[in-house]
Order: sequence, then structure tokens, then C-alpha cells
Amino acid sequence: MDQRQALIAFGALSQETRLQIVRMLVVSGPDGMAAGAIAEKAEVSPSNISFHLKELERSGLIAQQRESRSIIYTANYEALGGLVRFLMEDCCSGHPEICAPAAEVAACCEKLQ
Repeated sequence: MDQRQALIAFGALSQETRLQIVRMLVVSGPDGMAAGAIAEKAEVSPSNISFHLKELERSGLIAQQRESRSIIYTANYEALGGLVRFLMEDCCSGHPEICAPAAEVAACCEKLQ
């Protein structure tokens, strides 16, 4: 992930509802959630959830797929792992043990994809 992509992702996550949505989708796993279920759980209107889902999809942090009459949203674990790695790239200053736990999480995220 480059700096431009990271800025777009952080911009998308800097809003409370969108951060809540990403966390819900991470927990829901590869099966994802329908837009209506996301709206209900986030306690926002369908039109409001559509706006937030579009922003998250534009950032690359989530993906959508149609299943019959529903649109199912899933976390993009590869992008989320890339974002964690982007944050950790320069943090260690010669002390890799500092970043090891976060690097393991990022690698785990990518395996889920």
C-alpha cells in the first residue's frame, strides 16, 4: 500500500459509522453481511448506510457482491492487512520485536481473503 492509498483508507475510517461498519464486516468474516443488516446493526437509515458503504468501497477496504436480490458486503482483508503493514513499516527502528504482533495480525488478515 502506498501513501496515497493509506490516506484514502484513513479518510474513510475517520468517520464513526464507517469505522463501525468495517469492524462489523471483519467480525462477520468471509460470509459478509447484507446492506440491510448492516444498516440495522449500525442503527442508521438505508440511504445513510449506502453513502457510507460507497465510501468504504471506494477506499478499497470493503467489497460487494450480489447474491440473488441482496448485495453482500465483506471486509477486504488484504487491504486492511496492507494498511497495518503501512503503519508498521518504519516503526521498528531496529527493534523488530515492537512490530512483530502487528505484523502477525496483518499476515493473518491476508490469509482470510
